[in-house]
Amino acid sequence: SPFQAWAMSFFVYSGAAQFVSIDLLKDGTPLVLLVVTILTVSMRHVLMSASVSRHMSAISKPKSSLFLFWLTDEAWALLERRALTRPITASYFVGVALPLWPTWFGFCTLGTFLGNSMGDTARFGLDFAFAAMFIAVLAGFWKGTSTALVLVASATVAVLAKLYVPGAWYIILGGLAGMLVAVAGYRADGE
Repeated sequence: SPFQAWAMSFFVYSGAAQFVSIDLLKDGTPLVLLVVTILTVSMRHVLMSASVSRHMSAISKPKSSLFLFWLTDEAWALLERRALTRPITASYFVGVALPLWPTWFGFCTLGTFLGNSMGDTARFGLDFAFAAMFIAVLAGFWKGTSTALVLVASATVAVLAKLYVPGAWYIILGGLAGMLVAVAGYRADGE
């Protein structure tokens, strides 16, 4: 319902979690698999927070903990880029991260009322918008062959799992494959 969509965008500040959960709910996925999948998808926030917090020495621990609640994939990418040349300040973090929530919430709210009147949004290419955003974020961190190996492993396993494993396991399996290849590559580089 429009109210459920509005409430989800207000309380669940994770586009990936929202998109995945809606797809899984439509497919009738059991609640346990839904929760495990959302937790797995959301685990990247723990890693992103650890990564960004290394560059937040100018911000007190209590304040940085509060700020990290507002961390998104897009904000993480911008903050990591900034950290390549200088420390992350409180004003920079707030300027990057805070405007994203009202924008997300506002457009989700608008979508709950106008979405159905648009018909099939795939004709506008909106079904690809989420994937395009992730591709743009990843492209900013391209490191050559090591990045390609992680992406190919993740995509290959996800596609094969989507084709041959019932349910939404392709999300978890694709992510795990990418992480394993990344860890293996990191260990190989470190030795």
